Amino acid sequence: MPYIKFEDRVDIADWDEHFEDIVKTGNIDNAGEMQFAIATLINSYMERKGLNYQNCNDVMGALAGAQMEFYRRTVAPYEDLKIKQNGDVQ
Repeated sequence: MPYIKFEDRVDIADWDEHFEDIVKTGNIDNAGEMQFAIATLINSYMERKGLNYQNCNDVMGALAGAQMEFYRRTVAPYEDLKIKQNGDVQ
């Protein structure tokens, strides 16, 4: 996990209280900040739910599902567009 500068953590660290603001205003400017925000969200979830195998497995499943959904809805259509524009791999 990237350990971003403290001053960059301020807005992201208030994740629970300001989730919609963070997402809508685009306070996450790079992959490191995005990873920090996701880790902060997960840490908050685990603090509330408790550390056990089921909760860890639930988090890993949610992350895997989010990755697959991102690929399905964003990456695959983008790749299809680029195939049309530039031709398929031979």
